[in-house]
Amino acid sequence: MDYRKRAEKLKRDLEHHNHRYYVLDDPEISDAEYDRLMRELQEIEAVHPEIRTPESPTQRVGGKPADEFGKAPHDPPMLSLGNCFSEGEFIEFDGRVKKGLSGAGGQGDLFASAAPNTYVAEPKLDGLAVEIIYENGVLVIGSTRGDGTTGEDVTANIRTVRNIPLNLAAVAKKGVKIPGRLAVRGEVVILKKDFERLNETRAAEGEPLFANPRNAAAGSLRQLDPAVTAKRPLKMFCYAPGRLEGGPATHFEFLEWLKSLGLPVGEYNRRCRDAAAVIAYYREMLDRRHLLRFDVDGTVVKVDSFALQRELGAVARAPRWATAFKFPPVQETTRVLDIVVQVGRTGAMTPVAVLEPVRVGGVEVSRATLHNQDEIDRKDVRVGDTVVIQRAGDVIPEVVKPIVEKRAGRERKFRMPDSCPECGATAERTEGEVVLRCPNPSCPAKLVEAIRHFASRRAMDIEGIGEKLAEQLVKKGLVRSAADLYGISRETWEGLDRFAEKSASNIALALEKSKGTTLKRFLFALGVRHVGEHIAGLVARYYGDIRAIMDATTADMQKIHGIGPEVAAEVEAHFKNARNRAVVEKLLAAGLSPEVEARAGTTLAGKTFVLTGALASMTRDHAKDEIEKRGGRVASAVSRKTDFVVAGSDAGSKLDKAQALGVKVLSEQDFAEMLK
Repeated sequence: MDYRKRAEKLKRDLEHHNHRYYVLDDPEISDAEYDRLMRELQEIEAVHPEIRTPESPTQRVGGKPADEFGKAPHDPPMLSLGNCFSEGEFIEFDGRVKKGLSGAGGQGDLFASAAPNTYVAEPKLDGLAVEIIYENGVLVIGSTRGDGTTGEDVTANIRTVRNIPLNLAAVAKKGVKIPGRLAVRGEVVILKKDFERLNETRAAEGEPLFANPRNAAAGSLRQLDPAVTAKRPLKMFCYAPGRLEGGPATHFEFLEWLKSLGLPVGEYNRRCRDAAAVIAYYREMLDRRHLLRFDVDGTVVKVDSFALQRELGAVARAPRWATAFKFPPVQETTRVLDIVVQVGRTGAMTPVAVLEPVRVGGVEVSRATLHNQDEIDRKDVRVGDTVVIQRAGDVIPEVVKPIVEKRAGRERKFRMPDSCPECGATAERTEGEVVLRCPNPSCPAKLVEAIRHFASRRAMDIEGIGEKLAEQLVKKGLVRSAADLYGISRETWEGLDRFAEKSASNIALALEKSKGTTLKRFLFALGVRHVGEHIAGLVARYYGDIRAIMDATTADMQKIHGIGPEVAAEVEAHFKNARNRAVVEKLLAAGLSPEVEARAGTTLAGKTFVLTGALASMTRDHAKDEIEKRGGRVASAVSRKTDFVVAGSDAGSKLDKAQALGVKVLSEQDFAEMLK
């Protein structure tokens, strides 16, 4: 065998399949087949290290940690954008553009000649701006924006971002010429769903939570150890050229050209005929901002023609041909009344700011996480401070910063206690972790959180059991584990505070209904450390039975794609614990019968679904569960490989794309019939 030729083919094939999976959301092969190709390339490179190159897919796991980042110049500079905070201010920007393009025939002549598409509007991604440079199609440099003129060289970290191609030759459309040098700018972000999973995993591991996707993305890309970056679910979306010689004549055509080269570009970019069309786009994005898969804080509006961009030029550090049309803020100011310590179900002790109630993003906020002592010290938040808080979408409220100028001298610093505030056990800190943890397995606060988690919507979905009721059950000694919930009599329920016959009946019905849960939900509800919803689904579908999971070994569990040694070892250790096994046995004895998901049916095997709009008869999570347990998969974007789009009320652009591609669209009733 010619190992060099085989390695080159494997590199091209893996890059191609990586692009299909991470950029197009349209894989052509199974995860297992991808893993086999990767292992073969790793084996060849191990025997023939001279074959290994920086753009090899095997190098995405990260290389040697850096002592510090080098410098990377930007030519031309990566400029900042001016801002518009109202429709009136945008009209003023439009007027300045027209004035700047006044020709011999009168104001705005040059601009008018660009009609019918004078602007391009895009979502303003809330992440970290970067530049990537390719030479002969091979990624050679990745850098942060820095001060605009010089950024940090984070090439080793950029190579770990899965949707950035390492070699354009493997992903470009057939017939598209790859330029000798290409500089592209964009934003590195973490999608909302990936952010939730990331924080879910960190919570299970007792690590401090990230405040929001932007902070997580920025911190992840600037890790000195690329192996850490490789574990974070980063994605890049390209939105601008660096130095561009030749190529497309307009910005919109440039974005389409990038797609043909295999580079990731956002899906909501739109050409707009005039200022009115831009404002309509802005209003649409404002209405949909919390439904988008990434965080946005406004829209970016650019003159479409590159020639007109050059004509307008720049002022100071911002171009005259573009502006950030910002959304209304989701920040407010309030006062920190106190800082208390909250103990989670894993024993993690988290400082929480008690606030003067204030409405943020349409929701009244009276508490905000401070994450850990290091974060409190870094921000210098004190009891009595006036602070800025924010709540973007459904993110947990957080303290952004104190307003130091408003301090009166009575504010006091906070220190985490040395013992658990609930049970008095001496707090422990695991080496390498920031968080303090209560080690007491009988800590009432841990039990309250475990009960609340067990009953939560995405776990056993027992309506009516929230934090207050869980606290009451623990305080009265009615539960020592989640299994005890099913042994409480109706008379006992009726005897609880604020309970009557009807509320007791509702709880009893909810508990009875929960007995017919899925294995994925059941496993997630047990609160095994490191096991969030995603991991629970992988394990449930692989084993199909709770007893098989309880008897699984670390070595066997690692055969599941996506399960690493740390997670596998934690699952095995959890079920080796006699107390934990006893809880499961007691739950099964109470009549719980987690559905055997791996054998629930294959009626939708190999079929890809996309869900859009609101479903009246079930939640999105429920619909996804029903599809997956029948062998199907749910994708986030519509493509030619999509088999069905399930369209609920207020279906958006996914429905339009499905109709344009000829993908079969199912009504909610059609979908229900298919499930039968």
